[in-house]
Amino acid sequence: MSNLEQDPQESVCGGLADVAAEPVSELLIGRDVVLGGPRGMKVTRTLPNRDIRMVGAWCFVDHYGPEKATMRVAPHPHTGLQTVSWLLEGEVLHRDSVGSEQLIRPGQLNLMTAGRAISHSEESPSEVELHGVQLWVALPSADREVAPAFEHHAALPTLTAPGVRVTVIMGELGGAVSPARIHSPLVGAEVTLDAGGEILLPLRPDFEYAALALSGEVRVDRTDLDPGPLLYLGTGRSGLTLRAERPGRVLLLGGEPFEEEIVMWWNFVGRSHEEITRFRREWMEGGEFGTVTGVNDPPLRAPELPAVPMKPRGRRR
Repeated sequence: MSNLEQDPQESVCGGLADVAAEPVSELLIGRDVVLGGPRGMKVTRTLPNRDIRMVGAWCFVDHYGPEKATMRVAPHPHTGLQTVSWLLEGEVLHRDSVGSEQLIRPGQLNLMTAGRAISHSEESPSEVELHGVQLWVALPSADREVAPAFEHHAALPTLTAPGVRVTVIMGELGGAVSPARIHSPLVGAEVTLDAGGEILLPLRPDFEYAALALSGEVRVDRTDLDPGPLLYLGTGRSGLTLRAERPGRVLLLGGEPFEEEIVMWWNFVGRSHEEITRFRREWMEGGEFGTVTGVNDPPLRAPELPAVPMKPRGRRR
């Protein structure tokens, strides 16, 4: 999914400064963003956040729905990242410039690696009940120039406990390993709890973690978490208890703190203002981003760049 804001603000993320060196419970309040104009679909964006911009390599989190809506995002570019599409309800058709055309359904993973340059579109076949999350993973410098690629995984590994099912979307958790290709140590998992369900998830103390309630209310550690804010959990945890009095779902994100500082603007992840300027120019001039076929809508135009250069400012504002 694209960042469709017409006046996107740059976000400089990453680096090891200000990574919580111990377990914490910090609620990060998201902001509402409307995709596609006043009649577009509303999402809640919790990363990048005013207070914390990354969790491991996870650098962008949009949660949308449940809402009866039509998703229609025209072809747009990405660089330096992976997009992770995860649905709870509805259907979304993905097309991209490497020739992929894939319908994603709930419980399936669409993973697109932008690498040096890719473009894609997304649309729901009709007005449907849509509920899902769109996530971005920043690629480390060693891999951010890789060739663009797309993966679809209809079946993913799971962990189970009485009243609990854990789907490992990315990375590894409790010995269950996702088949999705990753470029830095991280994990993404959906935890579905029935009423009365409880589980102790094994964590890595060297990872930082965050949790996002997708539905219901789930007690994460000692915090009752409703859909909306992202709960930042810091590092130093070997386990995390989740329990629910009524059915609920939680997205767990984690990873080794990302050492590099990155600059995010619109749909690009780079390392400097000059790089972002070049990415924008190449998109507008038809550079390496390729063509998405089978789509009637013209490609999105890039917004104007900020008036001042984008500069690193660390993980926290």
